Amino acid sequence: MITYTDLLAACRRGGASTLTSVTELRAAAGPHASVAPAKFVNRTGSTFAFETRFIDGEAVTVALLDSKQSQVNRAETALSLAVRDGEETAAKVPHITVDYGDKDYTDLELPHRAFDGHIRAGTLDGTPVTKTEIFQSLRNCTPANARALLEASPFSLIGGAWDATRKADQARFRSAVVGEIIGVLADQDAAPDNLASQRGGARVDPVALSVQLTGSDLQKILDAQRDELSAKTIKKIQDEIKRVKKDERISASSLGLGAIPPQLDALGGVACSRIIRSWVLSFATLRQIRFSAGAEGDAACRALLAALGLSAVARAEQELYLRANCDLVEAGAPVVTLDERFGNSRDLDPLTVEDADTLLEEAISTAADKAGVTWNGQNLLVTGEQSIIKGAVDDAEDEA
Repeated sequence: MITYTDLLAACRRGGASTLTSVTELRAAAGPHASVAPAKFVNRTGSTFAFETRFIDGEAVTVALLDSKQSQVNRAETALSLAVRDGEETAAKVPHITVDYGDKDYTDLELPHRAFDGHIRAGTLDGTPVTKTEIFQSLRNCTPANARALLEASPFSLIGGAWDATRKADQARFRSAVVGEIIGVLADQDAAPDNLASQRGGARVDPVALSVQLTGSDLQKILDAQRDELSAKTIKKIQDEIKRVKKDERISASSLGLGAIPPQLDALGGVACSRIIRSWVLSFATLRQIRFSAGAEGDAACRALLAALGLSAVARAEQELYLRANCDLVEAGAPVVTLDERFGNSRDLDPLTVEDADTLLEEAISTAADKAGVTWNGQNLLVTGEQSIIKGAVDDAEDEA
């Protein structure tokens, strides 16, 4: 297994470039099953991403089952759940929380991490966050000195963060951990337009195939549910009611009443001969960051971040959860490899949460001794701006 000595050596100048973890996966239902790749939006609607990759000495067409950003988000989510569950080691990780009263969100859940709009719109003890000294110290971080982020939002340095809305001196840190899942298409000769199947959707209503109501009856049901419906749905139904003539009846399908016949109008899945998940932890990326702690102290700070990244990856590898119709299982153990420079490498045991947390504990202790960095679960609590919650509308279709 990887040791803290390995991490510390990799975080010094000239150390290992990367650590990788690669796992062969397969469709849970068997080789006959299709799996649903990630969907992306283009000008004509939803689509899958197909790419050419070099595998086993051949150029092959693959489908992107889970993107690099999505995999990092899954590692982040796994770590966030461990923090929320109060797991002993994970609970020591510093984080930022935006409190909206009934709900709260941490920088491990918000898309832009330390520089997220929810954080920037909030207040600290009644003062706008952007006016406070502590947040300005985060915004002023650079690779030359990222100490403030290390002590308040360390995953921003692992998953990557960009203070894109700031007019000048934008903080920008690339992700030190990346991952993805690809599927090698079973049919390598098919044209791109024929690579994806279509999925049929249907709804059965045990009361009736169709529910037809007068405009006044539909209006009555709409009014009773108005507070629970999206603005888009309300407008659609109101427009339908306005068009109906007296004594006419219209379908109540917009309110989920009646059946929907089977139809092929959605992207389905792809058949894969191989499915591969890969993670890369880049020590070379971490070595670009300093923390105003001297050469040995900076190396200890980088090793702390590396250990945090491994802890997040180990937790993510515990849960093979992607989306509906993409259930996967491991076909073998992860192959973990540490780069040893000049074409050399060393195979390591697969990452476990227990081993990763042991590394993280040692890294926390060493960073405290060598750099004066303290991780004790400090939580920068931001009061959220209530108008954001009041204005939140989700009309997007769930394509998971």
